[in-house]
Amino acid sequence: MEEKLVTLAILTYAKAQILKSVLEKEGIKSYIQNVDLIKPVVSSGVRLRIKESDLPHALKITESNLWLSEEIIGEKPIEKEKSNKVLIPVDFSDYSMRACEFGFGFAKTFDTEVVLLHVYFTPRYMPSIPYNDVFSYQGPDEESIKNIIKKVNEDLNNLSDKIKSKIDSGEFPNVKFNCVLKEGIPEEEILRYAKNTSPGIIVMGTRGKNKKDADIIGSVTAEVIDRSRAIVFVVPENTPFKIFNDVTKLAFITNFDQKDLIAFDALIKKMSAFKFSVTLIHLATLKDTWNEIKLAGIKEYFHKQYPDLQIYYDIVMDDNLGQNLDSFIQANNIDVITITSYKRNMFARLFNPSIAMKMIFHTDTPLLVISDKI
Repeated sequence: MEEKLVTLAILTYAKAQILKSVLEKEGIKSYIQNVDLIKPVVSSGVRLRIKESDLPHALKITESNLWLSEEIIGEKPIEKEKSNKVLIPVDFSDYSMRACEFGFGFAKTFDTEVVLLHVYFTPRYMPSIPYNDVFSYQGPDEESIKNIIKKVNEDLNNLSDKIKSKIDSGEFPNVKFNCVLKEGIPEEEILRYAKNTSPGIIVMGTRGKNKKDADIIGSVTAEVIDRSRAIVFVVPENTPFKIFNDVTKLAFITNFDQKDLIAFDALIKKMSAFKFSVTLIHLATLKDTWNEIKLAGIKEYFHKQYPDLQIYYDIVMDDNLGQNLDSFIQANNIDVITITSYKRNMFARLFNPSIAMKMIFHTDTPLLVISDKI
């Protein structure tokens, strides 16, 4: 039976030809339809169609926006090589050690290395000083900075020794790891390091449910998940299991955006070594039968794409998001929540925190956050 064709985009004929060329270089067969055969160049719009099975890959290409650039038209773009290492930002807290438990497990499964990154702050990064205090302010002396650096090195060495001990005892898998120190503002340095090294996954610890709402803007973890292009796995301190292999039920929150399809495909490919079922969740303000119809359609599509994956769906009302989602998690024994992180501007991040940021402080369930730019 011939595979069904779906419309990827409706474009001008010229742009459709460019995109068709880009897709076929990636091994995706595409077809241009509804062309004005008499005057194709001035056609008002044509359909670019592809096989349904190629849709996740094709969407990832078109969402990147690179296919419209001059580099694509003239020559093959230079892509940054991904290291696939597991990046674990640490601050020597108990929940940092929980992150290490998961991080080393990921490294073993992915057959890669672990990077333990600690960012320390010195008075050289003092925030803005009030105008009246400018002339009375005295900068940090070198001795104070040396003491800070000495203390940070001691803490990192102690953490390294503790991890080596856990590896020797068999508590942690025997994978290669190294420690990196950076000076600066934690979230900025973590994001900069991730951008330069392209880790396969970032694993971060958090206090979880007991953290105060007032900390939401200043949280390092919240800032990283909101801005990182890498997959971020957030581990609350009270997570009841220690490795991702123990995950059997995963929830994927969708708002019916096509970027969710890309994120879901990235999830399945990245976590292909693990076995779990997925429940598609839509957060709704009102009860609407159309939402259930759309969820059923998405489930059917995913079932065709990933026939070995058990998929369910449900709707959770978002009038009291924390309580309703917690109740759903407990009733359905959900182990991990997966969320797509959309790129947003500064004002949106400050005054309208994302679902992922809200969930950090209202649940003890781990979050798997996938950027829409992955």
